[in-house]
Amino acid sequence: MKKVCSKCGYKEGKVFSIFETPLCEFCFHFAPENKKEFFDYVSEKVNKGEIETFRKQNRTGNSRQKKGMIEKAKEGKVVSRAPFGYKIVENKLVKAQNWEVVENIFLDFQNNKISLNKLSKKYGFSVNGIKKILRNFTYLGKIKFNGEVHEGNHEPLLSSTLFNHVQDKLERLGIK
Repeated sequence: MKKVCSKCGYKEGKVFSIFETPLCEFCFHFAPENKKEFFDYVSEKVNKGEIETFRKQNRTGNSRQKKGMIEKAKEGKVVSRAPFGYKIVENKLVKAQNWEVVENIFLDFQNNKISLNKLSKKYGFSVNGIKKILRNFTYLGKIKFNGEVHEGNHEPLLSSTLFNHVQDKLERLGIK
């Protein structure tokens, strides 16, 4: 007898079991690993017809992609586009011609009583763009992905001292 998914009632394809509860491949993919959260998840029933479109499109591949990106980040490899001041050459971050502008932005912010608005106008970025630059761990030779920071395989553009002083100033000013 074919097992039925405890969440959506789906009867075809592979059936997986978590905490002795059968789930189809689609529901299994989104199931939490924490036991309490898992049983809350299963108790929120869904109509298998409502998720059939996603099942047909095989939307579950996204987490495999994310897992691959997490592994790349742990290895210190770039997982997204290059931040300002870097370029990607042979799948590695290398200094771009404009790399010194990054250091100038940090130094201007650290050493002057300049607002983010004035800094953004001076360098041709939006205020949010300047904030992203000022908060970017990549400039320390690190890779941040999925909330974790890993050692990168690229040359840092800034000293940790300058970066940390800027982080302290951002925090003192209440800039997020």
